[in-house]
Amino acid sequence: MLSENVAKLLNNQVNKEFYSAYLYLDFENFYKDKSLDGFANWYHVQVQEEVAHAQLMMQYLQDNDYSVTLEAIDKPNIPLSDLMDPLKAGLKHEQYVTELIHNCYAAAYEEKDFRTMQFLDWFVKEQGEEEKNASDMISRFDLFGHDAKGLYDLDAEYKTRTYVAPSIMTNN
Repeated sequence: MLSENVAKLLNNQVNKEFYSAYLYLDFENFYKDKSLDGFANWYHVQVQEEVAHAQLMMQYLQDNDYSVTLEAIDKPNIPLSDLMDPLKAGLKHEQYVTELIHNCYAAAYEEKDFRTMQFLDWFVKEQGEEEKNASDMISRFDLFGHDAKGLYDLDAEYKTRTYVAPSIMTNN
């Protein structure tokens, strides 16, 4: 049975995932304004992933007889001026989300809520991928993004990214 404490943490995470989508919409918009459609596309796909993460958590909570409470989404308040700003902010944000997921996992562990721990295993792995992707984007921009040809090639590569729905099962 899902404890009240774990359910509250997961509900909070739902709202944080929606905030993540909102933040990445801001990054997408920034790159669109700079005519970097590939970078904008990369963050557009991130938006879709974050919404899917929130929906997976909502479904898990609902499947466990917990009513989800949606909160207001804060306005992103990260100054973006340099092309690297969203990339650095994205990595920092993913590290923050990893910490939140770990807190949910730790609470489930403390409660011996093995079903929720199993559910969260996918998110723990996903966060590792999210942090690596964000870090790789920074490294690649450092290597190639400071000249026009390199930036053009990175942008073209990021334009090919497509959304793939998560393959996690939430039916319990």
